[in-house]
Amino acid sequence: MIRRFTTQIIKSSPTVKKAVLIGINYPGTEGELRGCVNDVKRMHRCLVDRFGFSEENITELIDTDKSKIQPTGKNIRQALSELVGSANSGDVLFVHYSGHGVRLPPETGEDDDTGFDECIVPCDMNNITDDEIREIVDKVPEDCSITIVSDSCHSGGLIDATKEQIGESTTKKAGKAVKIMEIEHEDRRNRVHVVNRSLSLESMINMLKQETGKDDIEVGSIRRSLLHAFGEDASPKVQETEGLTATTKKQVVRKKDKGILLSGCQTDQTSGDVRTKGQAYGAFSDAIQIILDETKGKKITNKELVLGVRELLEYECYPQQPGLYCSDSNADAPFIC
Repeated sequence: MIRRFTTQIIKSSPTVKKAVLIGINYPGTEGELRGCVNDVKRMHRCLVDRFGFSEENITELIDTDKSKIQPTGKNIRQALSELVGSANSGDVLFVHYSGHGVRLPPETGEDDDTGFDECIVPCDMNNITDDEIREIVDKVPEDCSITIVSDSCHSGGLIDATKEQIGESTTKKAGKAVKIMEIEHEDRRNRVHVVNRSLSLESMINMLKQETGKDDIEVGSIRRSLLHAFGEDASPKVQETEGLTATTKKQVVRKKDKGILLSGCQTDQTSGDVRTKGQAYGAFSDAIQIILDETKGKKITNKELVLGVRELLEYECYPQQPGLYCSDSNADAPFIC
């Protein structure tokens, strides 16, 4: 009698690289920018050519082409949720955001590590807060990380409660925002025109009025107005604040923070939207590409990249100071790969 033995071979799933790229120029509004969609297109090419991402695993949300997915609050939340929800252990997740940033005072009695709610600003003004970004990051599978590049104003601390490796956003008292304003600026390469990617509360209200057609929006009622405008699609934090939902704040114990944030500036600073010789781009996004090109395909750590970008922007006389927020191990991990 011949006894047959079978061996079960367990194959591990291959690593998949996935990205969500968000570029918002806000055309036709008082907060119009020029370089954000260009940043996304440039990063898209970089992910494919340098880091080996497949086209089918890159989702773009831009507001300059109506045939594309529009970067509304609802669509951005869905894209980020699907990015994390479809991930498996070992996958590489990446998010790039170029657009306006805004910071709102926290609710009374709320503890925030920077003293404000840092938000990214979708094209419909349905803001996404640092608390929401934190919740998304906490859903990333084990042995997996998510890298977020945010070329927006007040982006330091955009992942709530993340360790600050490079920067001053959580180590000093929140102060008045230091703005680049709209200036003619001579960097080391060109004479450029710089507009900041920050929205004042007044501009945000005007753009929200334009988006919703409602004129009764005031500074003291922004969260209520967001709830009335977007209902269940509004930020969960807005819904909770206005009593639509009742949630209990859970104490999350993180063995390892899976979020890696490269911010274009500190929480009280603005990021530059640069225009020169028919081109437009984010100062931070442009500097990232320059530093990556200088490495000639060699790996570079998150810390090395941010320090290199800081040095370059300082050399080119930009006042913004990029930051890095992540665990100690991820600070020394290679950027993206």
